[in-house]
Amino acid sequence: MNIKKIGIITSGGDCGGLNAVIKGVSGMANHYGIETVVIPNGYAGLYNLINFEKEDLISLNYLRVGLFHSNIAGSEAGHSRVKISKIKDENKYERIKEGLKKHSIDALVVSGGDDTGAVALDLLSKGIPVNHAPKTMDLDLQPYSVGGDSTINAISKMARNLRTTARSHNRIMILEVYGRYAGHAAFRGGIAADADCIIIPEIVPDFDIVYEDLFAKYTMRIKNSDVKAGTYLIITSEALKSEVSTDTDERGFLIDKSKKPDAFGHYPLVGAGKKIESEIIKRMKKDERMSHFMKDVQMYVKGQNEIPEIRVIRPTHMVRCGDSSGYDVNFGKEIGAGTVNLLKQGIFGVTVTGVRNGVIEYMDISEAIKQNTVNLDQLVLHEAIGTCFGRKPQKSDFSEKIKLNRVSRYL
Repeated sequence: MNIKKIGIITSGGDCGGLNAVIKGVSGMANHYGIETVVIPNGYAGLYNLINFEKEDLISLNYLRVGLFHSNIAGSEAGHSRVKISKIKDENKYERIKEGLKKHSIDALVVSGGDDTGAVALDLLSKGIPVNHAPKTMDLDLQPYSVGGDSTINAISKMARNLRTTARSHNRIMILEVYGRYAGHAAFRGGIAADADCIIIPEIVPDFDIVYEDLFAKYTMRIKNSDVKAGTYLIITSEALKSEVSTDTDERGFLIDKSKKPDAFGHYPLVGAGKKIESEIIKRMKKDERMSHFMKDVQMYVKGQNEIPEIRVIRPTHMVRCGDSSGYDVNFGKEIGAGTVNLLKQGIFGVTVTGVRNGVIEYMDISEAIKQNTVNLDQLVLHEAIGTCFGRKPQKSDFSEKIKLNRVSRYL
């Protein structure tokens, strides 16, 4: 297939590294003399492509690509959450093909997560050549996805900043972060932030264990401080397993059913931080040790300051905006360039998983978008170091889990 023009689509949620993907695609295409154009606003733009005039589509030549920067998060191509198969138009696929034909677009590169990838497979089944660059801050695809490292860095920085206000008031802080149904962002962001406790959707938390860890660390820090100052930090995923009720979905995750689900059927996840707060407060009020502690360190004021204060912080979109990490920029440019090379060789329907030692690695989109959750074996090491995950720490003999690896590389 002789490809002369490629359309670039970014879809789903925005995050760090996407502009690097766009630059990787356009830069490699320019290298081969292939034109690239932005199809704005995700799959909504693709569906409405037929209505665009030719001069409306921006060609990403060397000059235009220089007008935005890889280290800025977000996407120059724009986003939307649209599922093509659910569009109430029986001629939707023909409409899309006519739009591509009108603008002489031979193939597509889409960057997004599992929902985006599923739509890419749908388009592929209708005869539209497409390749996929993995993108999601949730890190719930099989390969690494652009945006993950940027989000982990953002969570770590926020937690570091929160410690200043938390310690000033001896507050307990609960930071609730995005991540959908996988706990990678909370887990890795929490580890990077030196969080005391990390709650992820892969584990149903035992709040008695959370409370005992909190009580031990929080009271020890304040007692041993010459100015009686201390704090305790919990980082939780937005998806919290709770008892199945009208406020949860069929899997037991707390959701907001007062709002409509998105095009892919996902209700907003909500309430993780508040649920954890209420469980801790309930235990504080019943625990005589906490009352004695507050009096011992001269913090107790009847009716006003009888238990430590808890604050729940929900940074929401702040974990996916702002800057892209250096790792995501490198990865984004390489996988973007990889998608073009594969299209040029007539390889479609694949996700580029990386470029290592100059070799482009890929897998079928259908395999790449299978959900990848946190491997709980990885938590055991961090439990040994001292992090609480809301469960009884698992014991492991690390002498039996050692493997010789002669290859050491960062990228």
